[in-house]
Amino acid sequence: MKTDQELKRDVERELEWDPGIDASAIGVAVRDGAVILTGEVSTYLEKWRAVRAAERVQGVRAVADEIVVRLPGEYERTDADIARAVANALEWDPAVPTTVKATVKDGHVTLRGEVEWEYQREAAQRAVRHLMGVRGVTDLVVVRPKVTPIDVKQKIREALERQALLDAKSIDVESLNGTVVLKGHVHSRIEAEAAEKAAWSTPGVTKVENKLAVVPE
Repeated sequence: MKTDQELKRDVERELEWDPGIDASAIGVAVRDGAVILTGEVSTYLEKWRAVRAAERVQGVRAVADEIVVRLPGEYERTDADIARAVANALEWDPAVPTTVKATVKDGHVTLRGEVEWEYQREAAQRAVRHLMGVRGVTDLVVVRPKVTPIDVKQKIREALERQALLDAKSIDVESLNGTVVLKGHVHSRIEAEAAEKAAWSTPGVTKVENKLAVVPE
């Protein structure tokens, strides 16, 4: 088990290691394994990358994102400008179906609609998070597959066993009417997310409840 001081040091080093992050602009505090990120950055993408960097560190149990996106004056954009850029980004990405729509208010983008696959929902997020002027992204897109497999649970179990990163024996899978519940334990948040992604990538899954406990080695 790492101490809070050790976690703070490791998170700071992970932020410094990522070339897309200005680590000097981000404050890091740790309380009982939970990381609090503060500071100001100029793009939502940098804010997102900082959170992801903290989540990659082994031993981190949770991340509180208090980073503020504050654009330099010359880069300020109206909601109308951002909305046009968002619409173009979604249209130009071949992985994003036309069922995904977006609204913009005060620089915050809200994505809505239905898709058949989780990768399509992720593609929509990825398409807009790098756009200049975006301050935040709320994802309300629903994954609703048209085809439901006979045994969702078995397919997820097989997907987990194929991943070298995961100890499938420590993960329990429950499936009912398209909802999958993951229970058990993993050794990091990245492993928990890998298990969740494996579940989402299975046809017939409409909801994933990730109840995996993070138990550091």
